[in-house]
Amino acid sequence: MFADRIVRAAEAASRAGVDALFVTPGADLRYLVGYDAKPLERLTCLVVPARGEPVLIVPRLELAAAEAAGAGAVVKVVTHEETDDAFALTRGLVRDALGGDPTVVGVADRMWAEQVLRFRAHLPRAEQVLAGDVLRPLRLRKTAEEVDALRRAGAAIDTVHARMGEWLRPDRTEREIGRDINDAIIAAGHETVNFIIVGSGPNAASPHHSVSDRVVQRGDVVVVDIGGTMPDGYCSDCTRTYVVGGDADAEFARYYEVLRDAQSHACDAVRPGVTAASVDAAARDVIAAAGYGDQFIHRTGHGIGLEEHEEPWIVAGSDVMLEPGMCFSIEPGIYLDGRHGARIEDIVAVTEGGVERLDTITRDLVTL
Repeated sequence: MFADRIVRAAEAASRAGVDALFVTPGADLRYLVGYDAKPLERLTCLVVPARGEPVLIVPRLELAAAEAAGAGAVVKVVTHEETDDAFALTRGLVRDALGGDPTVVGVADRMWAEQVLRFRAHLPRAEQVLAGDVLRPLRLRKTAEEVDALRRAGAAIDTVHARMGEWLRPDRTEREIGRDINDAIIAAGHETVNFIIVGSGPNAASPHHSVSDRVVQRGDVVVVDIGGTMPDGYCSDCTRTYVVGGDADAEFARYYEVLRDAQSHACDAVRPGVTAASVDAAARDVIAAAGYGDQFIHRTGHGIGLEEHEEPWIVAGSDVMLEPGMCFSIEPGIYLDGRHGARIEDIVAVTEGGVERLDTITRDLVTL
């Protein structure tokens, strides 16, 4: 699988007129060779030339980790010592592969600025472009195996939401609840916890609230948005909204039904050949028609895979045409500042015939 990805990356670089890709630690590196490398001040860089042999350059002390991840079975691994100039080493390896200095290099989208500038100093005549422009189309459409990995991640995070009644109770703080959720995410099979949002009462109106020392009150609305990374690197992300220890007020109950309809309409709108913008509109139009358009303050969704947030963006103005294998969130929200809010989020996969929801736990309002 990884060898095929390397070949396709080299071919894509050639078509794009990029002589070599420089891929430092991050999701692109893990995608290409399976190595979840630590970002360090010492250079780790996968070089994928448009022609010639790819090579992974790692600090000597990281060789064991790279080999344990299986990178050596995919590409040649070259080490550098503490006193070596790793950037000069990289230039030499690229020249060997290409038969001369490159004229265009693709640097990883999230390469540290100091590394970008050092590569520029060592290759002053090479134009630097974003490697993501070459690699993004390869990652955008997931294989059946990748969709299955996201399906497993969705099932794992759903089991955590199913246990919410164990922790989400009046007189506990958001932070206390968050600690319990953290442990449950790991127990459900995730390797790491990526984020935990427990937004109670007025905090539910802040989409990217985290946790605080606010004590959950009886009758509070609570938005719980949680996700993690599975051992294979694929991510989960699911939001549900709860009412704790009593009935929600009438206005909340009214707009929650609007939100549920909007989320359902957006999911139903997903199929091959439609634009990402049309899916955003399917949710936004329902909410606007009910008078809450100004309270839906973010895009409808984001792609997911080896990163929590990646393309495609499900947002107004996006003309990206959906294709089978694309995976992303559908998560409209309504937020009444200073009072309460709600969001419903599922990860979905575009199929040949339409859509599959990878999160299956109930979207009905749950009162605990």
